[in-house]
Amino acid sequence: MEKQNQTKHKKVVTDSKLIDSRMPQIISLFCGAGGLDLGFKQAGFKVAIAIDFEKSAIQTHKKNFSKTTSIAADLTEIGPLGVLQKVSQKIPLGSRVGIIGGPPCQGFSRSNPTSDVNDPRNLLPSLYVEIIKLLQESYIVEFVVFENVIGMKDKKHSEKYNSLILGLKKLKFSVHERILCALDYGVPQKRHRIIISALRAGQGYTDFLPRKRNGLATVRQAIGDIGEPAFFDKNLKKSDIPVHPNHWTMKPKSYRFSTDSIRDNKSRSFRKLIWDKASPTIAFGNREIHLHPEGKRRLSIFEAMLLQGFPTSFVLEGNLSQQVTQISNAVPPPLARSVAAAVKKSLEGK
Repeated sequence: MEKQNQTKHKKVVTDSKLIDSRMPQIISLFCGAGGLDLGFKQAGFKVAIAIDFEKSAIQTHKKNFSKTTSIAADLTEIGPLGVLQKVSQKIPLGSRVGIIGGPPCQGFSRSNPTSDVNDPRNLLPSLYVEIIKLLQESYIVEFVVFENVIGMKDKKHSEKYNSLILGLKKLKFSVHERILCALDYGVPQKRHRIIISALRAGQGYTDFLPRKRNGLATVRQAIGDIGEPAFFDKNLKKSDIPVHPNHWTMKPKSYRFSTDSIRDNKSRSFRKLIWDKASPTIAFGNREIHLHPEGKRRLSIFEAMLLQGFPTSFVLEGNLSQQVTQISNAVPPPLARSVAAAVKKSLEGK
């Protein structure tokens, strides 16, 4: 019966995009600003519901995904039962769904010098599995996509990583692990991430094989023709920000911006991008976004968005620090789209 249902489909227009109704509806957990969600939407999936604890990220999500129910909630507080309750209000019981998301990665990150194996955030992958397990009782969970930093596979985190993989296998999924670099998928950024795809076993689904795609490859190609941004000021108005609502950054107060001392500096806090090379991972916490290639200021939020592969129509909400966090945690949409397209091909048996 399920196979017959999969062959009966139509495409409907929503948000000016074609949605393929053969595909499961998407439940996005730890959605953040929605980089992963945008890739799935662009590939033809309907993102039905998205949940994240950060209110500013949900404000961004609501602004850019008008047909999605975007909810600000702490998954550690509402737990699997709370997720089921919210999902059931949006998606009819018994429906086919896909679950996507990437729990906060700071506890696993190699760039975090204080990363701790006992960081409470490292327990979130196990919560992810528990949520999936409960949802399976009321829905047909066709696939799961999990994204995180490659540090999650380091020896000190191996117990939690292996527990995640084993947990998905126990839930009767065929699990595929890939380490992907955003640069191979049209994003001008050397950003490596683990992508775990788990497809419902026994359905004849083919292997998960994301196809590389051509696209922007250097900082210059992405932001070389953008004018100067606005600098943060408590009296700054949206109308004062040129080019795009997110084309703003902090005023360059450090003496290092006015010297040549950062010319070859590769430190975490003052890493200057190079015009004709790809960017490293674009941003991290505490407003420590990388320096513009000219070395006189940090990148604007909009420039960081472009280096992440976001379209110019996408707008981030929140204050400057919140926007830095959102863009830092986001999955580059072109990479997400390739992942979504690979999932779609797997489900179609191609």
